[in-house]
Amino acid sequence: MTKENVRKSIPFNKPYLQGRELLYIAEAVASGKISGDGLFTKKCSDFFRERFGFRQPLLTTSCTDALEMAALLLDISEGDEVILPSYTFVSTANAFVLRGAKLVFADSESAHPNIDAALIEPLISSKTKAIVVVHYAGVACDMKAIGELGSRYGIAIVEDAAQAIDSYFDGRPLGTFGALAAFSFHETKNVISGEGGLLCVNDDALSLRAEIIREKGTNRAAFFRGEIDKYGWVDIGSSFLPSDIIAAYLYAQLEQLDEIQRRRKEIWESYRRLLEPVAAEFRLFSIPAIPRYATNNGHMFYLVCQSADVRARLLAHLKEQGIHAVFHYLSLHKSSFYAAKHDGRELPNADRFSDCLVRLPLYFELTDSQIAAISDAIHRFCLHDSEQK
Repeated sequence: MTKENVRKSIPFNKPYLQGRELLYIAEAVASGKISGDGLFTKKCSDFFRERFGFRQPLLTTSCTDALEMAALLLDISEGDEVILPSYTFVSTANAFVLRGAKLVFADSESAHPNIDAALIEPLISSKTKAIVVVHYAGVACDMKAIGELGSRYGIAIVEDAAQAIDSYFDGRPLGTFGALAAFSFHETKNVISGEGGLLCVNDDALSLRAEIIREKGTNRAAFFRGEIDKYGWVDIGSSFLPSDIIAAYLYAQLEQLDEIQRRRKEIWESYRRLLEPVAAEFRLFSIPAIPRYATNNGHMFYLVCQSADVRARLLAHLKEQGIHAVFHYLSLHKSSFYAAKHDGRELPNADRFSDCLVRLPLYFELTDSQIAAISDAIHRFCLHDSEQK
């Protein structure tokens, strides 16, 4: 393959088909039960319990749905306040706005897009019902500091762990710290089912209600376990339960989790090795920093450019080379929907990541030659930029 062909064949993402997904889907269909809580839903749930120690893992149709279940389980309502990062996907906020909550946005750390734990306590009020953390790029927030705040003030912690499968804080799996945690299996994630999610219920007091809310507000799950002789409508809820076809696809991915993670981390390290000297020489961008307490799950490799102008020119340059790199979130506190409701505080780090962050292609089948071509294109951009000055 020529360098030109390598450059022209690099999308931002390519969903990974490991080989047994279609076989397991066929098995699910042949079983005669393709609605929720079938054979493969159970297999996935058992995997999460055994691999990560998730107490009550409930598959959902998306991470968005898992977050909406979390808001329902915490009885979020009009007048409650929820603290969350501004630099996140809109689903993190929507789940709580839908219940009538007031959002209180916190800034990111200066060296990482994660919420700055040191800035949370001044935002806590008597109305604070939850603190929602987002483990950006699969890298842990400071869960020791955040957990202490939750305990001290009696506030529930919710982990938006959409990008954080197989990632850890001080050796403990993310998704086990909050009262509730939500994961995503969207096609851009490490393990996928097209669309799909997971709610981890770590507070036993919420366990029974979680399965009721997931089953449209009915106690149908208890009925199928033989615990009651009929089921009915006992609470609010919705249809959060995914088809067993989705679970079948996911289970095939979970079987290959170690191999998927090995390759993704290998790609991440290749980017680091090739781009770290470029970042040091030209100082047009920085590369990701991993805190000492966190692990890297190979979800994302990103650059933080020196300015919005540098980012715009870099993205245009990569596009010309046939490389599809993208920016990421826009600060929610400045969104057209919520800006007027924000309390006016400046959140400079969230804005800087909104203006300057670039995500590079990262997927299982990305080849070493493609990684080299992307890194070379970035190097040539920096050389050209320095010559123009």
